[in-house]
Amino acid sequence: MGRLKLQAGINSIDEEEPEECDASYPNKTTLACMINSEIGAVLAVMRRNVRWGGRYMSGDDQLEHSLIQSFKALRRQIFSWHHHQWQAINPALYLQPFLDVIRSDETGAAITGVALSSVYKILTLDVSDQNTANVDDAMHLVVDAVTSCRFEVTDPSSEEVVLVKILQVLLACMKSKASVMLSNQHVCTIVNTCFRIVHQAGTKGEVLQQIARYTMHELVRCIFSHLQDVGNTDHALVNGRANLKQETGTGGLNNEYAFGSRQLENGSLSSEYDNQSLPTNLAPNAATGVTATVMDENTAIAISGKDGVHFDMHLMTEPYGVPCMVEIFHFLCSLLNVVEHMEMGPRSNTVAFDEDVPLFALTLINSAIELGGPSIRRHPRLLSLIQDELFHNLMQFGLSMSPLILSIVCSIVLNLYHNLRPELKLQIEAFFSCVILRLAQGRYGASYQQQEVAMEALVDFCRQKTFMVDMYANFDCDITCSNVFEDLANLLSRSAFPVNCPLSSMHILALDGLIAVIQGMAERIANGSVSSEYSPVNLEEYTPFWMVKCENYNDPNHWVPFSRRRKYIKRRLMIGADHFNRDPKKGLEFLQGTHLLPDKLDPQSVACFFRYTAGLDKNLVGDFLGNHDEFCVQVLHEFAGTFDFQDMNLDTALRLFLETFRLPGESQKIHRVLEAFSERYYEQSPHILANKDAALVLSYSMIMLNTDQHNVQVKKKMTEEDFIRNNRHINGGNDLPRDFLSEIYHSICKNEIRTTPEQGVGFPEMTPSRWIDLMHKSRKTAPFIVSDSKAYLDHDMFAIMSGPTIAAISVVFDHAEHEEVCQTCVDGFLAVAKISACHHLEDVLDDLVVSLCKFTTLLNPSLVEEPVLAFGDDMKARMATVTVFTIANRYGDYIRTGWRNILDCILRLHKLGLLPARVASDAADESELSAETVHGKPIVNSLSSAHLQSIGTPRRSSGLMGRFSQLLSLDTEEPRSQPTEQHAAHQRTLNTIEKCHIDSIFTESKFLQAESLLQLARALIWAAGRPQKGNSTPEDEDTAVFCLELLIAITLNNRDRIGILWQGVYEHISNIVQSTVMPCALVEKAVFGLLRICQRLLPYKENIADELLRSLQLVLKLDARVADAYCEQITQEVSRLVKENASHIRSQLGWRTITSLLSNIARHIEASEAGFDALLFIMSDGANLVPANYVLCIDTARQFAESRVGQAERSVRALDLMAGSVSCLARWTTEAKEAMVEEQISKLSQDIGEMWLRLVQGLRKVCLDQREEVRNHALLSLQRCLTGADGIYLPYGLWLQCFDLVIFTVLDDLLEIAQGHSQKDYRNMEGTLILAMKLLSKVFLQLLPDLSQLTTFCKLWLGVLSRMEKYTKVKVRGKRSEKLQETVPELLKNSLIVMKMRGILVQRSALGGDSLWELTWLHVNNISPSLQLEVFPEQDSEHLQHRQGESVGGLVPDNLGSVPSSETGNRVDDGHCG
Repeated sequence: MGRLKLQAGINSIDEEEPEECDASYPNKTTLACMINSEIGAVLAVMRRNVRWGGRYMSGDDQLEHSLIQSFKALRRQIFSWHHHQWQAINPALYLQPFLDVIRSDETGAAITGVALSSVYKILTLDVSDQNTANVDDAMHLVVDAVTSCRFEVTDPSSEEVVLVKILQVLLACMKSKASVMLSNQHVCTIVNTCFRIVHQAGTKGEVLQQIARYTMHELVRCIFSHLQDVGNTDHALVNGRANLKQETGTGGLNNEYAFGSRQLENGSLSSEYDNQSLPTNLAPNAATGVTATVMDENTAIAISGKDGVHFDMHLMTEPYGVPCMVEIFHFLCSLLNVVEHMEMGPRSNTVAFDEDVPLFALTLINSAIELGGPSIRRHPRLLSLIQDELFHNLMQFGLSMSPLILSIVCSIVLNLYHNLRPELKLQIEAFFSCVILRLAQGRYGASYQQQEVAMEALVDFCRQKTFMVDMYANFDCDITCSNVFEDLANLLSRSAFPVNCPLSSMHILALDGLIAVIQGMAERIANGSVSSEYSPVNLEEYTPFWMVKCENYNDPNHWVPFSRRRKYIKRRLMIGADHFNRDPKKGLEFLQGTHLLPDKLDPQSVACFFRYTAGLDKNLVGDFLGNHDEFCVQVLHEFAGTFDFQDMNLDTALRLFLETFRLPGESQKIHRVLEAFSERYYEQSPHILANKDAALVLSYSMIMLNTDQHNVQVKKKMTEEDFIRNNRHINGGNDLPRDFLSEIYHSICKNEIRTTPEQGVGFPEMTPSRWIDLMHKSRKTAPFIVSDSKAYLDHDMFAIMSGPTIAAISVVFDHAEHEEVCQTCVDGFLAVAKISACHHLEDVLDDLVVSLCKFTTLLNPSLVEEPVLAFGDDMKARMATVTVFTIANRYGDYIRTGWRNILDCILRLHKLGLLPARVASDAADESELSAETVHGKPIVNSLSSAHLQSIGTPRRSSGLMGRFSQLLSLDTEEPRSQPTEQHAAHQRTLNTIEKCHIDSIFTESKFLQAESLLQLARALIWAAGRPQKGNSTPEDEDTAVFCLELLIAITLNNRDRIGILWQGVYEHISNIVQSTVMPCALVEKAVFGLLRICQRLLPYKENIADELLRSLQLVLKLDARVADAYCEQITQEVSRLVKENASHIRSQLGWRTITSLLSNIARHIEASEAGFDALLFIMSDGANLVPANYVLCIDTARQFAESRVGQAERSVRALDLMAGSVSCLARWTTEAKEAMVEEQISKLSQDIGEMWLRLVQGLRKVCLDQREEVRNHALLSLQRCLTGADGIYLPYGLWLQCFDLVIFTVLDDLLEIAQGHSQKDYRNMEGTLILAMKLLSKVFLQLLPDLSQLTTFCKLWLGVLSRMEKYTKVKVRGKRSEKLQETVPELLKNSLIVMKMRGILVQRSALGGDSLWELTWLHVNNISPSLQLEVFPEQDSEHLQHRQGESVGGLVPDNLGSVPSSETGNRVDDGHCG
């Protein structure tokens, strides 16, 4: 059929072009031969007819017919053209003879058909193009001839052949290269002709019908594909009333129209079109051979009347472009108008025709829009046709009962949305509100087929990535529009719900739509602009809400906050409406409080609140507007001022006005309301009315007519004449035009004015008056916001639809039986989780987790005998389980309360034996390895060969990964007798658990956000339950142990964030410890878990080291039975803790806890050795002794020394530790002197002195031990500490304290023991007393030089003498000790000699008496009377006294020393010993 490609306009011709063109044509002789053969074919057919075979008589001459002559003349010429270029030859020369045959009414169908075939062949040869000479005239000739084709009808089949060939030629004209030269007028003629044949084909054969429709379709495609190449023609469009048909002549159009006498009998042609009538006056030709013509003026595309689109004449004769497209498009739209005026014949198929004509027109319109695409917006006339006439028809046909029509309507709207949505904002809103939402929910009597088509269309829209964003930004965020996004989302959610019925295709369809929306949001997340913080909108001051504008509707930085602000305002207005409906006064006050109305109400703001707020009680609004109060009257007039009645009929305006509130019943109120309406109407549309009073009276009259016509109680109805008569002389004393009143009368009779409008928003019907209002609004509405692929508003949108969406997907998942549907639901769940996480909607994610956990069947009480097999057989449960844990692993950061449900599932798997019994007890063992793993990939332990003996009885293994490895290798040793189906179920279960990666939740918990981690820990504590004293079941305890293991695992894995977890973990362990009275696995796990936490975390967390160590005091609170059971293991752990972390324990508080534990251990047989080992580690060589722990360690060592649990040897070692610690005190003193200032040294010295005192006091207590070896060693150690305090700053006062509290006390206590206890209890006390006495003597002598200077020296010396005196008289085993009686005088003598040598003991004055001298000898004489003479030989006492005074007078120091010289002490000792 020739070349199908349409050339894109006329190109300039250069010199070389003819040669290029020649190359594409056959050679010149061939072309001539081809045309010659076509001439021969036509002549041959003509000669077969008798009429053409003979000669015609013209007067006396015999001549050939002119048609034959023209062919013969052409034959003579064509072979003479070979010297010329064919491009230079006017195509009319070789086409005219053929066209004459086609035009002739003398030729029969056969001849006409051959001539048409010849023209078709010549056109498809591409002999001519737009550069050929006079090609435009030639193309016009072809079109004129073919569209006015005449021929005699001899039989139906030949007639159909001719019609088919006419269609072929017309299509070839449009597809030829020269088609661009066709004028607008001729293109209209071609389409008109084609449509007439389409219409005629209804009575012909099926083949002709299909070909005609196909040709029409191809013509429209050819014409509108040219639109994108046409420039903006707005300047060329005029508003003249030129009727194309009248001013261009008939253009080959003929008024005759008869395709044979049979047409009268077929009713399908007896149809009348609105303003463009199909033939109605059909009459047979009088001739026997009926003549047929294609065209009739009543179907011309050129439109006249008020709906016509008019162009200047010169435009219609120019090469075709927008003018003809506008005409054709208007013609196609008008085909939709005709259906409602159709008068059907008695034998016609009403349903078929109702569907056929609009379906055909809609299909053509769809093609035009597809090919015109976005180019349509450059041509205002074309665009206005789509905005008004087409869309209004689409609204009507959208409610058609025919699914086919509804389907094509939805396709057109989808195309329009894609290409022209910025220009069709309110039309799109109306289509969804009045068509899709009405039909898809099955209200208003829609059939199931209609519902299904509407739902399919909606799902197609949802699959457009930005559709829902466009709906939300433009409608839901606009106070003057309905919430389309919210309504559509709710519709999809509700439609996916199977209520008391099985799952149907409709439910699946709605689910697809929902998931398409959700996945669109999920995909947008990757495109950026997901704000982590969504600051709430707040109106800080009053701004007129109806005047909020956006600075730039194309810049997201402007329109996104603008849209969110508008949505906030809209929500607040809805809340205000709710308050207003309950109490108008409170409603207005609420809006003032939210700054949507001014603090002092003004009429305009209240009027705009009434006008633009959906959901108001229209009765209350009507009462308010009709009130006589001055403010209410002002509001009423402002309210009327919000309406646009420009160029609107009075009845339409009144309908729109009264739709917004309920007209009050009182006449005065009605008068006020109508008065305000009339003023506004007259102000904007004064065309016919003389004044506003005329508008008021006529409005009243219309209300009365409305009541009269539509009130069933009125029996006698008002006639048209009555109505006209009632309204005489109201227009300024004159009558209104009769036609004007008649139109109003019929409009009201046909369509009631509702004075009690529907409450609420709903999905109203698109009435003519509402459509007129919509077109008015569309001129003023805010620009359409075109969103891109970024997630600007997804947070707000998802927050609205998430709840219903999760519920809908869950219900479908619950009812689904096919894996494909379940997988779709799972994809939806994962998309919801992704969006919730990325937009930080934690509540939504929790809801999703709760919903999913129900489907795992793990939370249901086990009613089946084999729950593991049942789980393996339940596809849905397995899918849900994998999904839950996938979400937990991917989006755990944003799970909060949902952790409880996830843990319930884990616990159930644990109870079923699908997890190893101690899944996470050693998770911390992996925590050190985890740094070496790739994130998310578990380290598989070497225990992968481990297996479970049976699936229900888990075994222990070491390490979390090892336990999972056990689980994953369950299938290695299944019982061979197990049936294959059971084995398969087991295998499916194992595979499912493997896919869950449950271990990752805990091993990877260090990557969780802080809040989620805290919630996970709380969930574990909650799942474990509060420990009860003595009445928990084994199952409960197992659960509690498992939860505690997991809790400890995440604590160890999150050592850097221990501060978040610690309080909860500590309280939980504390509850367990304090509520347990008998040894059990739970308390064991609690205690050792606590110890492990301390072991692991102390090196890293110095800031909470004290808290960690203080927590170990819980071990001290253990019930005695529990403590005894685990004492040895506790000791080992404490010992390990000390050895690994001694350097990290710095505070006294921490050491107090450690030493308390060790002290308690000292009394336990099995544990004391390990405890002492820890103490050795701390105190040996003072390695880990510090001022903070010194006293505590001394006390602990004392307790080990006193403890009789171990061998005496250990007590001796403990004493050695105590004695050896003196060196630390000396070292610290030295270090302090080197590093500190004077004040600090003084303070530290005082502290060290107190430590030393505590040391010797501790040793004093051990000196009283029953065991001789320990007792004696303690005395030696005490002596070592007292005499070896070199380098330690010990003030004299401290030494005096030491004598009182330690030395004298131990001597007294030993003496008491020796006298009061049996030898059986204290063996060999005599030796101990001797050691004690030696200790006293040695210390006294070492300190003598300094102590003698003290004022209290006399008292101290008397204390020494009195103890010596007592020791000489003590009875051991009932008799005095000989050894003591020997030793004590010797020691005393030694002391006296030293005192004598140092000049301390001398007789100073005989007169006044010398108390020291006298008291000394008083005591000495009681011990050994001979000592005075031995020490002081007989000499003159006065002389001696004088000598002594002179000799030692210079030895007494002026100031008191503090530290005794070791040299002096040693010398005295040496002298004595020597």
